[in-house]
Amino acid sequence: MAGRRAMRPAASTGGGMRGLAAAARSSPALSFLLAAAAAAALVGGAYFWVVVASFRLPEPGALGCRPDGEGSWAIGVFYGSSPFHLRPIELEGKSSANGSAWPVANPVLTCASATDAGYPSNFVADPFLYLQGDTLFLFFETKTTSSMHGDIGVARSFDQGATWEFLGIALDEAWHLSYPFVFKYENEIYMMPEGNKKKELRLYRATKFPLEWTLEKVLINKPLIDASLVQYEDNWWLFASDFTRYGTEKNAELEIWYSSSPLGPWKEHRQNPIYKADKSLGARNGGRLFMFEGSLYRPGQDCSGTYGRKIKLYKVEKLSKEEYKEVPVELGIEEPKKGRNAWNGMRYHHLDAQQLESGRWIAVMDGDRVPSGDSTRRSISGYLGFLLAIVLVTFVGFVKGAINCYIPPSFWAAPARRNELSRILPVYRFNQKVRRYSTSLGRYITATKARLNEKTWSNKLFFCVIALLGTVNVCIAVHFLLGGNGTEEAYTHQGQRSQFTMVTMTYEARLWNLKMFVEHYSRCESVREIVVVWNKGNPPGSDAFDSTVPVRIRVEELNSLNNRFRVDPLIKTRAVLELDDDIMMTCSDVEKGFKVWREHPERMVGFYPRMIDGDPPQYRNERYARGKKGYNLILTGAAFMDSEFAFRRYWSEEAREGRDYVHKNFNCEDLLMNFMYANASSGAGGRTVEYVHPAWAIDTSKLSSVAISRDTQKHYDVRTKCLAKFSSIYGPLPQKWEFGRREDGWDK
Repeated sequence: MAGRRAMRPAASTGGGMRGLAAAARSSPALSFLLAAAAAAALVGGAYFWVVVASFRLPEPGALGCRPDGEGSWAIGVFYGSSPFHLRPIELEGKSSANGSAWPVANPVLTCASATDAGYPSNFVADPFLYLQGDTLFLFFETKTTSSMHGDIGVARSFDQGATWEFLGIALDEAWHLSYPFVFKYENEIYMMPEGNKKKELRLYRATKFPLEWTLEKVLINKPLIDASLVQYEDNWWLFASDFTRYGTEKNAELEIWYSSSPLGPWKEHRQNPIYKADKSLGARNGGRLFMFEGSLYRPGQDCSGTYGRKIKLYKVEKLSKEEYKEVPVELGIEEPKKGRNAWNGMRYHHLDAQQLESGRWIAVMDGDRVPSGDSTRRSISGYLGFLLAIVLVTFVGFVKGAINCYIPPSFWAAPARRNELSRILPVYRFNQKVRRYSTSLGRYITATKARLNEKTWSNKLFFCVIALLGTVNVCIAVHFLLGGNGTEEAYTHQGQRSQFTMVTMTYEARLWNLKMFVEHYSRCESVREIVVVWNKGNPPGSDAFDSTVPVRIRVEELNSLNNRFRVDPLIKTRAVLELDDDIMMTCSDVEKGFKVWREHPERMVGFYPRMIDGDPPQYRNERYARGKKGYNLILTGAAFMDSEFAFRRYWSEEAREGRDYVHKNFNCEDLLMNFMYANASSGAGGRTVEYVHPAWAIDTSKLSSVAISRDTQKHYDVRTKCLAKFSSIYGPLPQKWEFGRREDGWDK
């Protein structure tokens, strides 16, 4: 009985579908609408598969790090000899304690740091440091996903900021908290967070640092924003903003208060408000004020264009109870160049710089890869795209008769009885005019429909343009609603980011290709430097490229494929991506490969698998490997490897005979590297290579005649001979590893 009941809905559904199909055959209108819906779904699906799915999308089940109208703020660390010469952590060559990054790269703290620790967060911002010997404590705003307002989180570092442990929530109130200004006074540790929704500036004291705090007192009964304290000469000074002042533009106001103690009482400065004009001037505080060489400096926010666009730094030239004067100075931090692909590429609005016991300076800064309100704009753009597509489909359906709209003339008739009095009423005269105009409009629409239904070339072209516009709008909608925020973001491993060096080999005839290569890949977030191995011809200057990272031209004396793996002491990262200059793929695919390599740095991780078998072994393409359902070789024309291990291994005495063979045949350097890895395998189970499937990859060498592999069969014959030679010297390659063994599916 249960089986029979279970089958009934299916039969009913089948009948319904058959009925719908029959109705579509008998009704041109329904047939048109079904065809239009199917076409829209096909176009949207194709665009998603080819374009949108190529980029990294947020995890649908993640509790934190969701799209947020306030942004996707994260926190980075900087070091320098002074607060005016600060460099990001990745340029310091710091390695993490857990060995997951070489070097550690910014951002060092993100929403994922809090979320993974059990405190789901959409972003972290407004960082303040508290130094306790060699231990660093970092206090910051974290936007919780449960209440969608800010709490104050805290993290700790024992290695000068390379790694951070999220400790928990230090302060949680019923209202929004941010800007946790932490300081020490008379052996007590205090926190003065922003809580302007409460309309009070509150001071908290640590009862059990760093996670337990109690309200000490209310300093000022005003909704002050981003309040910072500093002791200067004989007084304590409080800088803050009050946007509730009449006529004040948001983010364009600054006030100063003074007292003999940070506990108050506080008095207003005579010149208040100091600023009340332009939000690009840095009126709103952007972090802790600091002293350097006897002068006081104040960070402020330039909020022109978007909230928190960048930090401006001001030198305070006069500060007294009667006067205040400051002048802008250079911040000394290099502007990010990678746009949305950089963690702070669109804005950075908070800086806390402090001097360490060693005399060096450390600073924390927040940054965002999207402007304020980005997720809202993307949603509006996506829905508008779908709406315009629906309007265009409706228009075509109306013209073709699939959709009709008829308003009877009686609709506009006056409700009153027709008599002499009703005829002179304004309502009656208005209805008469509307009826005449609607009748004329109806005739015009009928004539237009008839004209557009004529089978002329101009009409066919018109409907082709309409179809193109509809397709574009569907793609726009899919892109903005499903495509994320447009960034190709780096992946973390063990909660950290790192960087790699990209190495490519080329010569003069391929310069046009190289310029396109550098312009594209320099925008990838984890790329630190691009090294061009120049084998032949006159080398270009580094300034010949449109690049966001340094480009180094390494000119070789001898034209040899062995140069690709030459030991290069100037490479500052452990990871290198060897990538042929004729391969173009998305930055997201490159970042996937980098993440997989960081999980297994003893392996080569690449994007082109091969299966080498037979006696003697034969070289075949990827289709053969797919047929065999496995691979045992990765082409190094697109592969990550440990530069120190791989390059030294390739130039060892053991590899000399193989290198000579590569140079003689001008081929097979990638095969030799695979044999070197196989002979020195120390990985679990002897595994030496791992495959990552790119969403798409384009071989631009097909557009020219300069590729050494343009004659495919001849190229494969040479490589088959190389396999026989290398096998006789170094032994066989390992057995195959199957596709699709990763949980994330990146190796399918």
